[in-house]
This record gives sequence, structure tokens and C-alpha cells, in this order.
Amino acid sequence: MAKKKVSNRHEHHKEAPIPKGCLLAIGGREDKGDKELSEEQSRNADFESEEIMKYFVGTLKGNDPLVVVVPTASTDPEEISKDYIKEFHKLGVKNVEVLDIRSRLDARKTEFLDMVERAAGIMFTGGDQLRLTSILGGSPVLQLMKERYTYDEDFIIAGTSAGAAAMSTPMIYEGETQGGYIKGDVRITTGLEFLKNVAIDTHFIQRGRIIRVSQCIATNPGCIGIGLEEDTAICVTKGSEVKVLGSGLVTIVDGLGITETNIYEIKTGEPFSVRDIKVHLLAGGDTYTLPTYDQLHI
Repeated sequence: MAKKKVSNRHEHHKEAPIPKGCLLAIGGREDKGDKELSEEQSRNADFESEEIMKYFVGTLKGNDPLVVVVPTASTDPEEISKDYIKEFHKLGVKNVEVLDIRSRLDARKTEFLDMVERAAGIMFTGGDQLRLTSILGGSPVLQLMKERYTYDEDFIIAGTSAGAAAMSTPMIYEGETQGGYIKGDVRITTGLEFLKNVAIDTHFIQRGRIIRVSQCIATNPGCIGIGLEEDTAICVTKGSEVKVLGSGLVTIVDGLGITETNIYEIKTGEPFSVRDIKVHLLAGGDTYTLPTYDQLHI
């Protein structure tokens, strides 16, 4: 009897729908052609101005597609919205509206639900990812976004910096120290859950965040850590097929093969250790397939 129950749960999980939409997670400071290039961008022979933003726009479907900007993560939503409206107009998208949700009550409003329903693409701005999860978590607006992403192949949802970090579950929202090698220094909560069993971190190389992602993965070895450098993104289709865009690198931290860690034995405040963690470095144009449920649980 017990074996049959396990089998039924497995079959049920396999039947979970594969998302038809496209998810674009950006590591922050995506090039908009209006700022001085970094040293790496200047030396990068493959650098393409506004590559990520152009990709987002090029993915939009329909005549006069609507782009919805979500500045909820920002403490200055009006200013950051103006920046994105200006950029989208420059790239030829004239139909841009702002989903100006600043409270959980806002996330129930019918006018915002209507906006999500009409959108061809949604762009979450940067800011604080904890604002996103605490305001949007469990809301009708978020549920509708998930339904659009799951069932609508003409839909793209994107986020940059905090907007990208919030896409995954688990979600890293704070680091007590810059290094992140002290147990308890990495704060983790539930993200918006567009990507499950994935932890996304942003500004990754610029801010030296590989250790804090490794701590996250050491405590959740069934998850894959994805570190996005600035002006670098992943496009995820079919829920697991990843393509790298932009001028930097994507770091994949894979803990499935971990053979030893002391994270569960040491006290909070002590350095952790981990052995046989696997790291991949992917550049623009590279692809990667996220492990599926079947691969993890055969």
C-alpha cells in the first residue's frame, strides 16, 4: 500500500504542466545604451549594446503589444518606471503601463488584474526582493501572472536584480557579511516561485557572491544555484531550458553531487565547509538544462 502511494505522488508530480511562457532573469544593470561601459564590457569583443532589452522586446507577440512595468521592489517606483518607459519607447514599444502596486491591498485591485491579463510582457524592476514577496506573495495578481506564464506561450515575464532574485525558490534576500561563509549569514525565504528548486543571485561576480550561494545550496542540495552577473541574463523556456544572454557570465552551482558538508553540525556563527560541489561558468549563447524531477528522484 505504501509503495502505491509513493507511485501515485510521483505520477501526480510528473503531470504538473510545463510552462509555455518565457522567463527572463537579469543580473542587474542591463545595458540601456545610456551609461559608460565597464572595463569588461569595453574589452569584450562580443559586447552588444542593449542586447538583453532588445531580446525582451523581440520576444513580444501581437500588434502593439503591451509591456507592464512592475516597480514594486523599488522605494522610488515613479523614477525607476520612467527609466523603463523611456527605454521601451526608444526600442519601439509605445504601449507601456505601470503596475504600481505598493501594498497587499493594491495586489487585489481589478484594474491591475486587467493589466496583467492584457500584457504581452511584464518587467519587474530592481530594488528589494523582500518587498516583492511580502507584497505580492499569495495575491490574485501574482496568481494570474503564474497562470499566464504557465499556459500562454505568447507571454514573457522578466525581472532584473531584485526582480530576478525573486523569481526563484528558495530566494536569497540578505547577507549578513559580504563573504557569506559564516553559518546563518545568508537569509533565505520563499520567492515568487516561477522557478522552483532554483536559487538565483544577482550582481554575482561584481559583488563576489559565490560563497553565499554555495551556503544556500549546501543547505538545499536539491536546488541549483544560478549566479547572474550584471548585464547578463538567462532566458528559460519549457521551465528548464536555459539560454545565456548578455556580456558577462552565468555561474551554475550544482550541489547534487555533494559528498560532505558540516553545515548541519556546526553552530550559527561558525564557518561552513562543503566538498564536491560542482560549478559551471556559461557565457552568452551557452545553454543549460535544469535537472527535472525525474532526474532528481529516480
